[in-house]
Amino acid sequence: MAVAKMQSEHTQAGTASPLRQCIAGFERLLDDVPDEARIVSAGKRILAELVSHDGWLPAACAQPGEAQYRQYPLHRDAARRFSMVSFVWGPGQFTPIHDHTVWGLIGMLRGAEYSQAFRFTGPGRLVPAGLPLRLEAGQVEAVSPALGDVHQVHNAYDDRVSISIHVYGADIGTLPRSVYAEDGSRRAFVSGYSTIV
Repeated sequence: MAVAKMQSEHTQAGTASPLRQCIAGFERLLDDVPDEARIVSAGKRILAELVSHDGWLPAACAQPGEAQYRQYPLHRDAARRFSMVSFVWGPGQFTPIHDHTVWGLIGMLRGAEYSQAFRFTGPGRLVPAGLPLRLEAGQVEAVSPALGDVHQVHNAYDDRVSISIHVYGADIGTLPRSVYAEDGSRRAFVSGYSTIV
């Protein structure tokens, strides 16, 4: 099902009004604020409002995958200024170490996740940067090349699904990015999106 059609159907059903309000908030923000630091600061408040309550996420965008996490598109700005996705983490699932190349906001909707930041200490050397950050339901965190852009994320639970809502400063599913091995070597990738059923 196309993202626009899904949003329209769920808006008519009355279940997506918080999502529509969040999208409108980011549209206004990006119309008015070109500075990344201000976008991240104000965007955190907009996303925090969305993840402060549950019940609005369409069931089709909350389905875990058996083998790996799912990334469902919730909104893709026509001008590619931003995108919103739901990340659905099955028990124990995790990402590779990866970057984003643009600003991003992560809001925890259900469950919890850990984010382990990494930093380069020299050519070909990637090490953890501090302890993993645990993100609980209702909390929002930011990433960007300016703030720290390389991390690995995993579901904090081995026995249940966790869901986070992400907003990125580009159409993240089509953006060329990199995944990293712990020795610092990188491989190009494009994440794409999971199919909405």
